[in-house]
Amino acid sequence: MRRPTATLVAMSLIAATNAYAAGPSTDPKSAPAGAYQVETHHTQIVFAIPHLGITDYYGRFEKMSGTLNFNPGAPERSSVSVSVDTASANVMSSEVVGQLVGPAVFDPAKFPTATFKSTSVTRTGPTTGKMTGDLTLHGVTKPVTFDITFNGGLQAPVGNAYDLGFHATTTIKRSDFGLDKMIWNSFVGDEVKLTIEAMFLQQKA
Repeated sequence: MRRPTATLVAMSLIAATNAYAAGPSTDPKSAPAGAYQVETHHTQIVFAIPHLGITDYYGRFEKMSGTLNFNPGAPERSSVSVSVDTASANVMSSEVVGQLVGPAVFDPAKFPTATFKSTSVTRTGPTTGKMTGDLTLHGVTKPVTFDITFNGGLQAPVGNAYDLGFHATTTIKRSDFGLDKMIWNSFVGDEVKLTIEAMFLQQKA
């Protein structure tokens, strides 16, 4: 006799809840190999720039997409490709937002996306590493290295997929990318801190 659908759903939810309750594993080898996609609802790209030398001014990009090819046995062979919608830049001031998405700063009409494509990964510890890649921003491509921490992975609480989490930081100079023509250029620092909390969702064939 076939089990009622409701019973099967309940059993699946209980199994998923138990897997979630077990907590994430920070052992890369416990994660499935293969293709993952950026989970946009739980990924954040935050930038911070010194303002007048006395505070950091924070903002973020709200739209992005990307893929991860994850190799659990040799994480240094993994690769990442990410695209960010420059028109999605957001800060607390609507006036500053207008300037950021205008022609003097990110100029989305001419440069609609910023991209990062990894070229190498070096492990520095069991859950840490450095990822170098090509960052293309405002029409300029420069090599950038991120400090990466593998936060862990777990079976998704809903669905039959696996989630991976990473923390990444780097500092770039905006002048390297031609972002030094705005009217308030002299009021802010040249170095911009980037902090990324990235969640990747396993893609199944």
